[in-house]
Amino acid sequence: MNKVKVGYYTLTGLLTLMLTMSAGMYIFNYDEIAPVFSKLGYPVNIIYPLALAKILALIAIWTRKSKALLTMAYVGLFYNFILAFYAHVAISDGEFAGAVIATLLLAGSYFSQNKYFAKV
Repeated sequence: MNKVKVGYYTLTGLLTLMLTMSAGMYIFNYDEIAPVFSKLGYPVNIIYPLALAKILALIAIWTRKSKALLTMAYVGLFYNFILAFYAHVAISDGEFAGAVIATLLLAGSYFSQNKYFAKV
C-alpha cells in the first residue's frame, strides 16, 4: 500500500475522530461547553452553528464533490483551530494543546491529500 495513501487516511481519520468528538460535545454537553466559550470570550450562541460547520466540513473533506467546498472546509477548520489556540493562550488556561494537535492533523491531511489525489 502507498505510504501517501496510508498517511492521508490515517491523518484524515484522526482529524475526523477529533472533530466528531468536538461537535458531539458541543451538541450533547452544551451546559458544560457554554461557560468555557464565555470564559474564552466567544458568544455562546455560536456553539451549535460551529458544531454543524465542523460536521459539514468533514462531509466536504470525505466526499470531495467540489474542489471549492473542499478548500473552504480546510480553510475554515484552519481558522477555527488558530482562533481556538489564541483564545486559550490569551486567557492563559493551558488548554491549547488540542488546537495545536488539530492544526497539525489538518495540515497533514491537507498536504497528503494534495499528494495522494494528484497521483490518482
